[in-house]
Amino acid sequence: MDVSAWVWAVTLVALTGVLLVDLLIIGRRPHEPSIRESSLWVAFYVALALVFGAGIWLGFGGTLAGEFYTGWLTEYSLSVDNLFVFVIIMGRFAVPRQYQQKVLLIGIVLALVMRGGFIAAGAALISQFSWVFYIFGAFLVYTAINFLRQGEPDEGDFKENALIRWSRRALPVSPNFDGTRLTTRENGRRLVTPMLIVMIAIGTTDLIFALDSIPAIFGITQEPYLVFTANVFALMGLRQLYFLLGGLLDRLIYLNIGLAVVLGFIGVKLVLEALADNNLPFVNGGEHVSWAPHVPIWLSLTFILGSLGVATVASLIKSARDRRTAKEVTPV
Repeated sequence: MDVSAWVWAVTLVALTGVLLVDLLIIGRRPHEPSIRESSLWVAFYVALALVFGAGIWLGFGGTLAGEFYTGWLTEYSLSVDNLFVFVIIMGRFAVPRQYQQKVLLIGIVLALVMRGGFIAAGAALISQFSWVFYIFGAFLVYTAINFLRQGEPDEGDFKENALIRWSRRALPVSPNFDGTRLTTRENGRRLVTPMLIVMIAIGTTDLIFALDSIPAIFGITQEPYLVFTANVFALMGLRQLYFLLGGLLDRLIYLNIGLAVVLGFIGVKLVLEALADNNLPFVNGGEHVSWAPHVPIWLSLTFILGSLGVATVASLIKSARDRRTAKEVTPV
């Protein structure tokens, strides 16, 4: 995929412009968006991704467009899983609802910066060492197994990492929020607000999730342009999706199973591709493995859509059944 410098520049300027508009809306009026407002924004961002994919189709062909759509869907699904942890963090630090938008947007910007760095590093590694697919594949399979073991994240699963604990000890932290400010002055003393600690928690969480998502997208496409844009479009609209889904997140009880299946599939796909291009002397004598099949992009897209669709439908059916059972056993 030959992407010229001017296409990269136009893409970066356009995507940055969209994010700035989002930032200006929050900066002008911090609030908890309504269902209607959130729905319109989510629909806008999804439509934007679909239109972008159509542009890839027209400019570079259906195969690369399929890689973009598959990568975007995978990253979007992993981003929804991020929302579970964001809900836990917001609850743990008691962030007022009207300030949560800014927390989410800054978290998304941090995620974009971190993922941009990981994408550049991953692209450089892949271009020099094809055997890195073995590592990516094994890591994704390991992550899939952890998803199955852990199940749906809850508040008890969230443990403050070393950076958060150090921040609490080393920084003078006010017990109260001061709007969305990171610092405040109390009794003539400059203190940091709990908002700064929340930002640290969100940022470190983004870093952990980037470690999962970047190998996953490289398992679908090795084109840096598609990897980057799929990640950006997956993160756009995430804050509106947070408010739109609301209590629905609690009903997606099988989402982790669906994501585990997807990550396991991509991990196996990466290992098969590594075997097909093998040059490690201790694997098959350094020769390519002829029996390793190539998984076409249409099959990957179909499998991912099917897995996530089944997990979502099964979750909603199970949640509806549990609610009916709870009503039947609740005394009048």
